[in-house]
Amino acid sequence: MAAYDTTLRDGAQQQSVSFTVEDKLAVARLLDALGVAYIEAGWPGAVPKDTELFARARDELRLSTARLVAFGSTCRPGTPAAQDPQVRALIDSGAEAVTIVAKSDPAHVERALRTTREENLRMVAHTVAVLVRAGREAMVDLEHFFDGLRRDPSYGLDVALAAAGAGADAVIACDTNGGSLPEEVAQGVRALRTALDDAGHGGCVVGIHTHDDSGLAVAGAMAAVTAGARQVQGCVNGYGERTGNANLLTLIANLELKTRYRVLPGEEEERAARLTELSAVSRRIGEIANRTPSGRLPYVGAKAFAHKAGLHASAIKVDPGLYQHTDPARVGNTMTMLVSEMAGRASIELKARELGIDTAGDRDLLTRVTEAVKEREARGYAYDAADGSFELLLRQARGDLPEYFRVESWRASITARPGPGEELLPDDGATVTDSEATVRLWTGGRRHAVLGEGNGPVNALDHALCDALATVYPEIRAFELTDFKVRLLDSERGTRSIVRVLIDITDGERTWSTVGVGTDIIEASWEALTDGHVVGLLRSGVQPR
Repeated sequence: MAAYDTTLRDGAQQQSVSFTVEDKLAVARLLDALGVAYIEAGWPGAVPKDTELFARARDELRLSTARLVAFGSTCRPGTPAAQDPQVRALIDSGAEAVTIVAKSDPAHVERALRTTREENLRMVAHTVAVLVRAGREAMVDLEHFFDGLRRDPSYGLDVALAAAGAGADAVIACDTNGGSLPEEVAQGVRALRTALDDAGHGGCVVGIHTHDDSGLAVAGAMAAVTAGARQVQGCVNGYGERTGNANLLTLIANLELKTRYRVLPGEEEERAARLTELSAVSRRIGEIANRTPSGRLPYVGAKAFAHKAGLHASAIKVDPGLYQHTDPARVGNTMTMLVSEMAGRASIELKARELGIDTAGDRDLLTRVTEAVKEREARGYAYDAADGSFELLLRQARGDLPEYFRVESWRASITARPGPGEELLPDDGATVTDSEATVRLWTGGRRHAVLGEGNGPVNALDHALCDALATVYPEIRAFELTDFKVRLLDSERGTRSIVRVLIDITDGERTWSTVGVGTDIIEASWEALTDGHVVGLLRSGVQPR
């Protein structure tokens, strides 16, 4: 079984996803270390950036498990494959393996390609033959294969046989529109495998390429495997145009953990070690693509093994396997307990353990914290999204919350003034606003009064708070606000609504979340900010000074 990654080509067709040459080289190294068999890196000859990539890859990329694949198309209608510049560019790229896309739906042949069925068969066979004579591993993507079978049950098979007869190493059934049900995919793949075997092409591998337009990309690919596919194509994190491609990481985990097929190289111990890198690969490639992976991704998402309901927590305390389909550690992930108004004592105890706090089975403590969580969530707090605030609540109940500072008062203001040469008129677009905040607090045995300015009152408060604390706790300078979310909890009350603010803060190594609730955005933000800095100092191991 071979894992074929097309993140760098098909995945890059997703809106807002774009890879530089450096990005592609970095992604290729990550995929190779994971153990995929093929990395489809781009279309040399058609895309200048991809031409450069393959040229640089010859000197800069050393792959140990994967083959770099050049993607392209068949020769053009009426053009000998050996004379087609696009086919020559695929060979000149230096890639050991080449995948060409071929029309296998007669409607696309006649209406999109505007040629005859017979000419399309020639284009496929001649292009494959040229690639094989050049010493390349040749694979053919049968575009719109399943749609074509519905229109003509035999033509798509004829295209596959033309490719195999010319020496293709693999033919890949593509659910290009993503509309096929798993049983349709299985039926089509089974017909393809049978046709190849009956024609004496048993050595030609059948592959599967699915899109998620019906939410069935992974299910379709798994059905194809049961029907005889031995190459699975997909993209990391399910990237791809429209609703995305099959998530290759999900396919790898499914095949390794739930079937008899082995898709990663090496003996059992080596494959298990590679599999533990799955979650890290998801995050790292997400960072390179500048697309944060969804927390709900199977296996690798941050919420893939998150439990919220108290009933679940009680069972997990006995045996985590009762509510988890696999051990998250096997894919490099971790179980997370979410604390909310649905939490029971078991949820609180497990979350405390996750934070490294031993509640020692203190039933009274757990009851008090459970009731406090429920009462505060009824007022608008959201502890399932703010583990930092929950830690402070728990430590306060235990009586071991350090006091790093004591706030005396704070104030934030906005001053509006006309721009140069303008009158101060409503909606004239020329008004200039200045925001400043004053924070008075006690820390390090001294009173500090600091004025801060910023881009809005919350930013000014953040600056003032940091400046006041940094004289005693220089560690504060490493803290950075990375996310800021505002929610009106009773929007029907308009400007009188209660406001919830959730923030994320990082020190470059760890990230934590805190929540604040108030009658306005500034009050709620102040609570989230102060709690966020306390959590940062606490988790940095800083002692009160």
